[in-house]
Amino acid sequence: MNFEPYPFEKLNDLLKNIIPNPKFTPSTLTIGEPQRNTPSFIQDKLCKDSTLLRKYPKTSGEAELRDAQRLFVKKRFGVELKDAEIIPTFGTREVLFNFPQFFLFDKKEPTIAFTNPFYQIYEGAAIASRAKIVHINMDETNDFKPQIDENALSKCNLVIINSPNNPTGSTLSLEELVKWVKLSKKHNFVLINDECYSEIYTNEKIPSLLEAAVIANNSEFKNILVVNSISKRSSAPGLRSGFMAGDAEILKDYMKYRTYVGCASPLPLQSAAAIAWSDEEHVNCAREMYKENFEIANEILGTKIPKATFYLWLKIKNPLEFTKKLYKEYNVKVLPGEYLAREGTDGVNPAKKYIRIALVESPEMTRDALSRVKECLV
Repeated sequence: MNFEPYPFEKLNDLLKNIIPNPKFTPSTLTIGEPQRNTPSFIQDKLCKDSTLLRKYPKTSGEAELRDAQRLFVKKRFGVELKDAEIIPTFGTREVLFNFPQFFLFDKKEPTIAFTNPFYQIYEGAAIASRAKIVHINMDETNDFKPQIDENALSKCNLVIINSPNNPTGSTLSLEELVKWVKLSKKHNFVLINDECYSEIYTNEKIPSLLEAAVIANNSEFKNILVVNSISKRSSAPGLRSGFMAGDAEILKDYMKYRTYVGCASPLPLQSAAAIAWSDEEHVNCAREMYKENFEIANEILGTKIPKATFYLWLKIKNPLEFTKKLYKEYNVKVLPGEYLAREGTDGVNPAKKYIRIALVESPEMTRDALSRVKECLV
């Protein structure tokens, strides 16, 4: 399999011969990894249940975790899932990689579409599935919303959208999600929304594709799936707790496939994740910090405060040269947008003029780092 180097590998290669200015404390704003400590009540539960390591976990997940995740969906999105309509997963990276391989295995000429720019696992899954790739381009002309080409979508078996979006921070309204549900039914493709950033919103709650399916009279979630994760929500990427929810018929066969994959979450992680999914107070605290970081960015850089995620999608001249200069002169790392996208049929990379900045540090550290970014922009 010929996988593209990961964006961070490309960044390391870009910066490998540069010695950063030692006058500044290193600041890494590249990876979407929360820097807040995982809340103590989650850590305490993990430690308390460490004796459960002596037992094998079930692929289907413990009832405690499944119930907590279903309750989260009900409280947050007003959607009551049946037990057969949700599968706990080992985070969402693994499911976004292996689900396409499972689903596309029997297709004669498998075709997968996903948003561009994108989370690179989508592309890796397509390569592993020997699938043709259709890029759903997003650019500033439509506020980075996925551009609909019905002719291209009609040929797809699987379509992945991502709202709230990494890296652009764009979000789809409930009405726009309903339109996607109807497109899925019209052209008979399976539609996944990657909702890993749904809980990192600044003011208004972000809708789920599950809500849209119900509104579109698809309460059985035919061909509709979502994935979500505790990583951003609870500052706990190490817990590796996520889920896939939606179409029970698809999930039934996918569960059988997962018994062979061997990606069941260890029991102590499941018990800690269950109480994290059940609590909202700690998530409110995280949201307030990210919102404050966006307000700092607005003050220093004049950037718009997005509806969700913790990323700045900053348009600048010559992002590659800027990235090198920022690291060399100010000891700050950012990620060039072009590493997160591919050229379309028109030969244009929709992310070529941008950098992604992850605002995951404390407000104090964020202010210091963004002040350096501003100096470099002058």
